[in-house]
Amino acid sequence: MRDLSIYKERLLARKAELDERLHKIEDQLDDTPNPDAEERAVEREDDEMLEGLGNEGLKELKKISAALARIENDTFGVCINCGDEISDARLDIVAYAVKCRHCM
Repeated sequence: MRDLSIYKERLLARKAELDERLHKIEDQLDDTPNPDAEERAVEREDDEMLEGLGNEGLKELKKISAALARIENDTFGVCINCGDEISDARLDIVAYAVKCRHCM
């Protein structure tokens, strides 16, 4: 029997890390623009990069929330394609994995 508390702890830790990072990104995006036109251009590029990182973080948060829900309803670690168990080795790398190695 798999110890789900380990995965839950990892998922919650990653969720907290992402929450903190997303708040920092949001704060940076809310900064007052620089009055210098050249600096604003650089800031816009930085903002686009930050928005991309933020969007990726939000996607990962959704996957983490779904994994935590699967832990609660006893479907965590079961491949959504074939129904086989996802290996511990795979879950150790990607704790929110929904497919086994063969179905990837």
